Amino acid sequence: MKLPNGYGTVTKLSGNRRKPYVVKEGISGKQKPIGYTATREEGLILLAQYNNDPWDIQTDKITFQELYKLWLEKRAVKLGASNQSSLKSAYKHCVKLEKVKYKQIKSYQMQDCIDSCGKGYSTQGAIKNLFGHLDRFAMELDIISKCCSDLLTSAPIPETSKEIFTDEEVARIWDNQKLEWVDSILFFLYTGFRISEMIDLKTETVDLEAGTITGGTKTAAGKNRLVPIHSKIQSIVQKRIEQSKSGYLFEYNGKKLNQTQYREFWAGIMDKLEMQHTPHECRHTFRSRLDSAGANKVCIDRIMGHKSKGTGERVYTHKNIEELKMNIELITN
Repeated sequence: MKLPNGYGTVTKLSGNRRKPYVVKEGISGKQKPIGYTATREEGLILLAQYNNDPWDIQTDKITFQELYKLWLEKRAVKLGASNQSSLKSAYKHCVKLEKVKYKQIKSYQMQDCIDSCGKGYSTQGAIKNLFGHLDRFAMELDIISKCCSDLLTSAPIPETSKEIFTDEEVARIWDNQKLEWVDSILFFLYTGFRISEMIDLKTETVDLEAGTITGGTKTAAGKNRLVPIHSKIQSIVQKRIEQSKSGYLFEYNGKKLNQTQYREFWAGIMDKLEMQHTPHECRHTFRSRLDSAGANKVCIDRIMGHKSKGTGERVYTHKNIEELKMNIELITN
């Protein structure tokens, strides 16, 4: 099928490529590449989208900020919500480059954004990841000919072994529950939710009368699972609901919390309490405490969102719910 004059082209490149079709616009008369696709059909769709809403690309003049905004609109939307949030937070540490033409940015300038951010390995990794995304996008648009982000380094993930919280540490957390965000640690320790699951919980998923929370992600067994609210944290959950402005159970400044923000809060709490744990170690602690208390294995799997041979179809009858509550209350300290 012949495309109209000035519409653009979809051409297959030679060699063995994951995305062999190059899509070029025709509006400017310069046949600038706007992307690469795995099939011709995908290329035609991309070209149609571009012609419906042309991207304003001046490869010699486009700034870091302009490329970032275009990437947010055209590429970031395909990423997961958590990943998007992390990369948006990373951008805040790169504002010194906003007005610089992207093709003029060198690797040492990118590296300086990482080195001067004053944050740990998680944030540094997110900044490095952002530059990688932008470089690949800029390559697609023929803005640059090489990826400077390939030369970047960030702090390594510290080597840690999963260590559960001791009874003494749990008691110390309770003693300091008035400190900001300590309630979130207690929430983790008595529910077994993952950090990503906690952040996504909305107040509407909490049934205080029934004493349950419906939430969870990641796996088929983990999605929308029913978790009883342990009697020790009922007041924490109720207070969070009463204070929520965004509709999320855990929020920051009236808005949905993101992982980068929370990990910074977590690090501050660990420093104050002189502990060395990760949020995920709360989940390991929760399971270990249930197991030590003699909880039913199938109930543990249901609460944790793990697949269990004995679980069968996950239909929560009144009997199921009462059994889950009985097992979670076996944690007495």
